[in-house]
Amino acid sequence: MKRITIKDLSKFLSLSTSTISRALLHDKNVSYETRKRVLDAADQLGYKPNLTALNLKSGQSKTIGVVVPEMITPFSAKVLEGIQNVLYPLGYRLVITQSDENPLIERKNLQLLEGFNVDGIIINLCHETYNNDLYQQIIDQGTPLVFFDRIPDKSLHVSKVVVDDYINSSLMVEYLIKTGRKRIAHIMGPQTIRNAVERANGYKRIMTKYNIFDEDLIINTEGMSFDYGKEAVKQLLHRNIKFDSIFAFSDTLAIGAMNFLLENNIKIPGDVAVASFSGTELSTIVYPQLTSVQQPLMKMGETAAELMLEKIKDSSAPGRTVLMDAELVYRASTL
Repeated sequence: MKRITIKDLSKFLSLSTSTISRALLHDKNVSYETRKRVLDAADQLGYKPNLTALNLKSGQSKTIGVVVPEMITPFSAKVLEGIQNVLYPLGYRLVITQSDENPLIERKNLQLLEGFNVDGIIINLCHETYNNDLYQQIIDQGTPLVFFDRIPDKSLHVSKVVVDDYINSSLMVEYLIKTGRKRIAHIMGPQTIRNAVERANGYKRIMTKYNIFDEDLIINTEGMSFDYGKEAVKQLLHRNIKFDSIFAFSDTLAIGAMNFLLENNIKIPGDVAVASFSGTELSTIVYPQLTSVQQPLMKMGETAAELMLEKIKDSSAPGRTVLMDAELVYRASTL
């Protein structure tokens, strides 16, 4: 069945299209009787308003673009839930894109969202500097950007929602030391992400503080999938590097490492304790359950949405950085 248009309503009611349009917008210059006739006919014929046309008239699309690096883990889903909690009741809808940890795909996603004329973009980037020029271009064209979790180079003045990666990783490593662990390996995330560098720096600070830092215990990775965690432990074992615990950049890296340890009859936490940073539901559905720095993901999304609304209301408002609390949650993988 073809879509019913204003022209169809005009023919059905023998009224001008301008009168139909104003009646549908509840214009008080159209009599109550006419408005009722139009609305009743719209309901009878199944008329649905053209949101694109209405948004063009108002100057807003009432859509917000969201760019996330991956949708494999619950991380992005929880943040998205928070964003929706704030924006959906206000009539906004989300256009969600995934970059697959690839800055080239991220760039295409951003350009796509620009083409959709979104009112703003909330983004968790996959490379600290690669798309800085495009971020600045989007901002200069009047579309606000809000970053969460992974943030861009400091030269970009934007609103951000973050946790203190440096402090929280320091606290987790110190916890492992206080449980008696001395040879703590760190599976580091890609160095193109600031979080990875900050967490590694927190790890180094505490290991140096206790005079147990060993460069060989840091394993660099180029990605964050389970396989990269598995390969990191393989490297440690292949190079005969002794370790009694692991602190991983993310839940996925930690779980990949745990799987390989268990496959090789290395007990957790008896032989090797494992801890991570992220705190998604993944940490509670593995065995043993994973000790992790737990970030307030839903609240992070809600805060990002609130920052976006601030920028939509006043584009000249300065960018704000909101620092959120994280919680160290101790589970069976270290106890």
